[in-house]
Amino acid sequence: MLFGGTGDLATRKLLPALFDAHCVGSLHPRGRILALGSQPLGQDAYLAMLESKVRPALPAAAAAEVWQAFVARILYLQVDANAPEGFDALAELVRARAAPVVVFYLATGPQLFVPICEQLARTGLNHAGVRIVLEKPLGHDLASSDAINSAVAQHFAEDQIYRIDHYLGKESVQNLMAMRFGNVLFEPLWRREWVRDVQITIAEEIGVEKRGAFYDGIGALRDMVQNHLLQLLCMVAMEPPASLSEDAIRDEKLKILKALKPIELNEVAEKVVRGQYCRGAAAGDAVPGYVNEPAVAPDSQTETFVAIKAEVANWRWAGVPFYLRTGKRMQSRVAEIVIQFRDVPYSLFPRPLDHEPGNRLVITLQPEESIRLHFLVKHPGDTQALQPATLDLQRMLPRGQGNRNERKTGAYERLLLDVIRGRLGLFVRRDEQAQAWRWVAPIQQAWAQSNLAPKLYTAGTWGPAASSALPSRDGAVWHEEL
Repeated sequence: MLFGGTGDLATRKLLPALFDAHCVGSLHPRGRILALGSQPLGQDAYLAMLESKVRPALPAAAAAEVWQAFVARILYLQVDANAPEGFDALAELVRARAAPVVVFYLATGPQLFVPICEQLARTGLNHAGVRIVLEKPLGHDLASSDAINSAVAQHFAEDQIYRIDHYLGKESVQNLMAMRFGNVLFEPLWRREWVRDVQITIAEEIGVEKRGAFYDGIGALRDMVQNHLLQLLCMVAMEPPASLSEDAIRDEKLKILKALKPIELNEVAEKVVRGQYCRGAAAGDAVPGYVNEPAVAPDSQTETFVAIKAEVANWRWAGVPFYLRTGKRMQSRVAEIVIQFRDVPYSLFPRPLDHEPGNRLVITLQPEESIRLHFLVKHPGDTQALQPATLDLQRMLPRGQGNRNERKTGAYERLLLDVIRGRLGLFVRRDEQAQAWRWVAPIQQAWAQSNLAPKLYTAGTWGPAASSALPSRDGAVWHEEL
């Protein structure tokens, strides 16, 4: 059941993901999708909206018979989070179905999480077979996040609550765990003795689109760093879990969050770059500055870019900088993790370029998922010079199998199926979330106490010039500058 069934997340991500699961037979034949929204739409009007907004973006525009079979699963019901009568009708529908598993996906603003959960509990829709999915951002700081979690916990047990971070569902992130913990090759090198630095970037070409009013109260630190970037850092830095059970994995992630070296108030200016895009040409088109976007305050100091130097204070990673970066209106859309290995202690061969970085592992999450190992090989011919080469690990065929065209499961599809199946491993536990908020709190506090505006950067670039200085002080450069 999708609260916010007429919203952007439901139409762009959730319903297409459910369509993909429907096409491959992953959904139960009798499974139904209830789209819940406050708009007074009838069933026909809602399906017509899906026809115009969802279907054209599906593969091959979705063959008519396949599309019709999918939408036959969907029922629209008007439910207002602040109107009890809608929940009474919802409860009657659910009880009539007698489904053993009921999933409520709260694709709404966090201010509606508590009233929705209260109404679900009032109508008895919080029994053991019910699972509830909470979208981010869950609050705007530690106190507000804890308040929401505490209120939800009054009605649902922790093993019923699925705090979603869709980056954890991406194939390349799953492959990162398999590559590290399923092989003997990388794990001995996955430590401070052999890794020079780690870079995690989530860059977007788009601006705030039509979400200016929402984004202006959130900003990049809350929207991306506290959840996506820190979760990816945990996946890179965590120790091998005792098993693949949900709590074994999440226990190890929590250890990394607790090991993150706190950024003191007087260190924020040195270790954190805060930026905001101004007029420029993103993706080849002239675009307005952030303060000229609809529903954004003309004197807004909300950041659209953040770069952070983080450190994990434990024996494996002590002294290794983790550079985190995210921004809107960047030069290109990319999400990637770069593991830069140290150079050989003494080079016997002529290097192709003075700044050639040698061995690095690049895990790309978007726009296309890939895992590539970069290294140096001999240049062909009568020479001992080296040249860069790349091994694409994700495109290599498993021995004896011809699955180059095998279908990949999308992040939202995988996570939605995990909710249905009761698998919590790829979802964020409450103590993880609280620890992430604790770590970003000094940054929030320093910005609140400072009257300094974010550093401006031209739309269509890689952010403020100060962001390049962040790794350069350690003798490193961002991946795209190589």
